[in-house]
Amino acid sequence: MSEPAPPRSHLARRRALVGAGFGVLLLAGVLVSAVVGQLAVSPAEVLGSLLRAIGITTPWAPQDPVVDAALWVVRFPRIVMAMGVGAALAAAGAVMQAIFGNPLAEPAVVGVSSGAALGAAIAIATGAAALGEGAVAIAAFLGGLLATFLVYMVSRADGRSEIVTLLLTGIAVNAFGGAGLAFVLFLASTASREQIVFWQLGSLSGSLWRESLLVVAVAVVGVVVATALGRRYDLLALGERNARHLGVDVERLRLGSIVLVAVLTAVAVAFVGIIAFVGLVVPHLVRMLVGPAHRALVPLSALGGAVLLVLADLLARTIAGGAELPIGMLTSLVGGPFFFALLWRQRRRSGGWA
Repeated sequence: MSEPAPPRSHLARRRALVGAGFGVLLLAGVLVSAVVGQLAVSPAEVLGSLLRAIGITTPWAPQDPVVDAALWVVRFPRIVMAMGVGAALAAAGAVMQAIFGNPLAEPAVVGVSSGAALGAAIAIATGAAALGEGAVAIAAFLGGLLATFLVYMVSRADGRSEIVTLLLTGIAVNAFGGAGLAFVLFLASTASREQIVFWQLGSLSGSLWRESLLVVAVAVVGVVVATALGRRYDLLALGERNARHLGVDVERLRLGSIVLVAVLTAVAVAFVGIIAFVGLVVPHLVRMLVGPAHRALVPLSALGGAVLLVLADLLARTIAGGAELPIGMLTSLVGGPFFFALLWRQRRRSGGWA
């Protein structure tokens, strides 16, 4: 017999504890990220600089303008970008797992990452990056959206789209995007080729305030929308037929969710490159902690994603002295073994890999 579900009061306390724990970890990660760097900054100076920005004068505020500039021009925008990208990718992963009904689903399934990579590569190789700082980001964003739109339109038949068809179409579009990327790399100059490879690895270096705030704004709106759809995702988990009997327009929900995932993921990767496994790892871990109810799962996943990427960026900046590891490579190094462990756990449950 299966174990009885824990009472709602117990779940509510657990969710509150998880949320509080993530909040504490996020504050600690933000503080340490602001302090650690090539230029020494004390925690008191970080706090004093933040208070001075809201009009509160304290003796802790940094007196050296170089320190203040390092915080507000380099470190704070980068931290905000990490929080926004992590929240967007984790929330997108939670939505993908909801509509696919599979904890192994992630945003890359619908081709958004490969489309964004191909769009960015074309912009870099053709010299469009010289048109402005945001040219590569815009090309990546459009590439991600177009790939997702292509996956959805090809998978539709008789006004409906099936999950298996979506998955297979996504695999085909990902393969096409990979081939297109290889072709662009073959034709590109050496300098463009190096820039494309570096973009693919992912990096938060050089984040600007306007980009960071845009990503955070999109992430907040996306999390709010996904949380509002949480009840429908819960009903969808009962099966498409049951969800339809309970009044859920499954096709509209699926279409809206795929668009939401595409926007969240495309905006995130457009500015920082490909960052893998955040949308897979975080929602799955949060689901293990707080249960499958999406009204709690989505916002807590977003908070967990922000924590993960802030800490990952801190590690990427400090793990190798005098150098910075690409954060996308770091998340892949962590996410790859986790993905294998997830597969192994599922196979053990189904009786395989004994």
